[in-house]
Amino acid sequence: MNVLGQVTVLPELPAALARLSDLAYNLYWSWTPQAQDLYRDLDAALWERFQHNPVRLLLELPQARLDGAAADAAYLERYRAVIADFDAYLGKTDTWAIRHAPQLAPVAYFSMEYGFHESLPIYSGGLGVLAGDHCKSASDLGLPFTAVGLLFHQGYFRQMLNRDGWQEEAYDELDLTTLPLRPARTPAGEEARVSVQIGSREVHVRVWELLIGRIRVLLLDTNVPGNSPEDRKLTARLYGGNQELRFQQYVLLGVAGLRALRVLEVPAQVYHMNEGHAALLGLERVRELVGGGLDFRTATEAVAASTLFTTHTPVPAGNDAFAYDLVDRYLPEWPGLLGTTRDDLYALARHDQQWDGHWVPTFSMTVFALAMSRAANGVSELHGEVSRDMWKFLYPGAEAAEVPIGHVTNGAHNLTFTSQAMRDLLSAVLPGDWTERLEDEAMWEAVERLSDAQLAGVQRDMKREMVAFVRARVREQGLRNGASAADLAATDGLLSEDALTIGFARRFATYKRATLLFRDRERLARILNDPQRPVQFVFAGKAHPADNPGKAFIQEIYRMSQLPEFRGRIVILENYDMNVARHLVQGVDIWLNNPRRPLEASGTSGMKASFNGAPNFSILDGWWREGYDGTNGWPIGEEREYADLNVQDEADAHSLYQTLEREIVPSYYGDQAGWARTVRRAIRTVSPRFSMQRQVIDYVRQYYVPLGERGATLSAGNAARARQVAEWKVWVRGQWPHTSLSASADLPATARPGQTVEVRAQVQPAGIRPEDLRVEAVLKRGDDVTRFPLERQGDGSYRAAVPLPGSGLYTVGVRMLPVIEGLSHGLEAGLIRWA
Repeated sequence: MNVLGQVTVLPELPAALARLSDLAYNLYWSWTPQAQDLYRDLDAALWERFQHNPVRLLLELPQARLDGAAADAAYLERYRAVIADFDAYLGKTDTWAIRHAPQLAPVAYFSMEYGFHESLPIYSGGLGVLAGDHCKSASDLGLPFTAVGLLFHQGYFRQMLNRDGWQEEAYDELDLTTLPLRPARTPAGEEARVSVQIGSREVHVRVWELLIGRIRVLLLDTNVPGNSPEDRKLTARLYGGNQELRFQQYVLLGVAGLRALRVLEVPAQVYHMNEGHAALLGLERVRELVGGGLDFRTATEAVAASTLFTTHTPVPAGNDAFAYDLVDRYLPEWPGLLGTTRDDLYALARHDQQWDGHWVPTFSMTVFALAMSRAANGVSELHGEVSRDMWKFLYPGAEAAEVPIGHVTNGAHNLTFTSQAMRDLLSAVLPGDWTERLEDEAMWEAVERLSDAQLAGVQRDMKREMVAFVRARVREQGLRNGASAADLAATDGLLSEDALTIGFARRFATYKRATLLFRDRERLARILNDPQRPVQFVFAGKAHPADNPGKAFIQEIYRMSQLPEFRGRIVILENYDMNVARHLVQGVDIWLNNPRRPLEASGTSGMKASFNGAPNFSILDGWWREGYDGTNGWPIGEEREYADLNVQDEADAHSLYQTLEREIVPSYYGDQAGWARTVRRAIRTVSPRFSMQRQVIDYVRQYYVPLGERGATLSAGNAARARQVAEWKVWVRGQWPHTSLSASADLPATARPGQTVEVRAQVQPAGIRPEDLRVEAVLKRGDDVTRFPLERQGDGSYRAAVPLPGSGLYTVGVRMLPVIEGLSHGLEAGLIRWA
């Protein structure tokens, strides 16, 4: 057939069901099971076939089925209740933001990927799901918030395991006309289009709009007429190309993304970069201000003042860095557009690294993001510590603890991942507005009123649904791979609803050690096959298409699952996505996570399991280091670092087996009251502290509100304060090489806690005003650093009586930093001189 084009014919919804279309185009339904049920009950087979996509379902339904539903009194009653809740949600005016942060300026959030729902596969894993959850809670809380990302036509990839258990990838072209999104329209009613120069080419970009409750997400698409075939592929795949493609995608996200906000006239005063992928939005913001008459350095200060950068990657290799010649190819005109030189622009991103045995300067997206923001954070307390140590080289002379990278521990969107059955149970003891107070720890104390039998009954139902799902998925995989009739029949008995079931699902990066469980196969077989107390494991996860070691881990688990001693007790599912994730976190008894500490930045899957009553059994890394309290789950290993990775793996595997044998299995099978206490504690402690609602509130209070205020201050009066800061930094950096500092101290050989020592310093300020210098004594004991200011004396010297705060071996030093009022932190000038 010679295809001329494609047209979407919308269904004629009966008047009684007219709002099904409005609801389908707002992903409010993605965290509202009762709304999803309205579509599923129209045709369960179509609902499953099209990945639970209500827009596609309505397109495929015969008119007679819609007319039949419109005549069904019970269906209409459910429909009206869902629509009433939907309208109440959208129309709510007394939101958390109105009550608690009325001064909050509009926020623009940039992320490379978003995981909202399996029907829109533009996410690869945790980073995307976190971004999607962030948007959902921004809506729940009523924030003035707009998100920006890319619309990948082939998504990440669909994972298939072949007969040998090796991962194979398939890329399915999305039909955008059947997805719950629409072309974004300008205030004049025109479809939103922007363009961006990438190298010598002008790339045209279409903007799509996705509604997430009260907020919207703008998604960029280069697959439009007028672009070359190569440029149309720029938004084809997520993380699918080489460095050339990825850098071009980053230009799109940052530069075209900001232009999309402008053409749609979306207000934004605070900018949040979720990972370094979005760092180039700083280029476009500076270009706008330079075009308005500011100089490069003043514009940079004004932009950075209102920008937050969240880093997620605790290993250097995970932070994108590009050779200068590659950047030259795609950003040749930008130094001129910014009114600066190539050297000054690239200096903001410079990270000298060893490539092919040689030290070369690279353009680091993380370094650039840090330079273009005045606030930065990791995603757990430990990750904040790791990040400060990783990037301390950017602040020569500073201690790692002083590096200005804070932390907001990740959370998860409770309502997306908590089953309807568990929600109904919680509603029996929690107040009527509990879904709006998820972060309220005191409210969750009511979970203690749930009986053992109530919890056990709901969890049994959830496990039964998960077991049925696993069996169906494994059967589908077997059919595709030509499994025998006997093997297909065996899937009907796969897993037991009565056995202790442990889940492990995540990205198969090697540091996550998915195969640690199999380090001692004989011991594991004894644990799994105890006839009185059996244990079973369900695995799922994708490896990056280029990560063969990660694929080998998947294959090893698959092969283990086929061995006689593990058959039926070990299962690995293919094509891990949000649908698989929901089934597993809602159905397992325990969630397992065993990364190599301290490489897990945060992790969120275990939070979702505990929302549903599954305690965590995890390494004390990422969020679990903060979440574990001795009553709500179990730790694996010790909270320490290892020089030998093999020793670390051996120790952690031993701890895993021993805890299973001595604590978890005996409790599950022999102490029902004790097990129920642990389940209640998991729900009660994890649900509020690791809710996405708590996370977004933390961002509002710690970063969004202060950045909005600081950005407004530096930008006021044609950026007068930003100009003062920029000029001061230029002056101070020019004078700094001519300054000097000498110091002395009366240090006794031994001292008592609280005893003071006299510390003195002499400064040559080289013309820098004394009030712009901070001279301080620094006491260091192990990793603890204490600073005491020295007071300027009449003769120009500095001195102070410095108390020794406690017992121990101290080192005492004196240093000098340039500071002025209005800096975001004392290290902002990047200058420290030690005596």
